Amino acid sequence: MKRGMWLAALGFAALAGTALAQGDVIAERRAGLKRMGGHMDAIKPVAESRGDVKALEPRVDDMIAWFRSMPQRFPEGSSTGDTKALPSIWSDRTGFETADARMVSQLEVLKKAAADGDAAAFATAFQATGPLCGACHRNYRAR
Repeated sequence: MKRGMWLAALGFAALAGTALAQGDVIAERRAGLKRMGGHMDAIKPVAESRGDVKALEPRVDDMIAWFRSMPQRFPEGSSTGDTKALPSIWSDRTGFETADARMVSQLEVLKKAAADGDAAAFATAFQATGPLCGACHRNYRAR
């Protein structure tokens, strides 16, 4: 009897740990995506005014790092809870990962323009970045 109770307790602890880990990944990705939106909000006025784009390089670096890791932030089983992730992230994983790879490629263009201090190229690259955000949101994020 004691062994059965001990195994049951261990099972409940494992389930609780899974739920906690799932909650953590959801909270982590929500915070990261909010940070990405903050970067976009901070970049926009500088891009529009053709300001000092070189100063934006650390923001773009953070965005590249984030988006490179983004698919792993949506593991199987993390579709429930405080998330706006649509089931299509998991059912159309190839499409999701392709959209993410497009974003990383575009951010690398943005990074080069920032590193070069080329405000005109940066503004053009920034204009191409926003629609990639929207395309991913339309297919993989609930409103």
